[in-house]
Amino acid sequence: MIKLHKLNGDEIAINNDLIERIEAIPDTKIILTTGNQYIVKETVDMIIKKIIEFKSLIKIEAELKKNIN
Repeated sequence: MIKLHKLNGDEIAINNDLIERIEAIPDTKIILTTGNQYIVKETVDMIIKKIIEFKSLIKIEAELKKNIN
């Protein structure tokens, strides 16, 4: 999950595997495969960067666990 911020400043965590698309309209709108939609402060590029970082972290953790066993 990635942490983002709604326009009012509230922090939310979104399952990045459920993101169908991200639009800049001019605020950033995230549409999930569930049909839920969120408007957030982060830009499209920032969200993509967070997703890449999250997936990289998961891969690193899996490799570490693999090497321990």
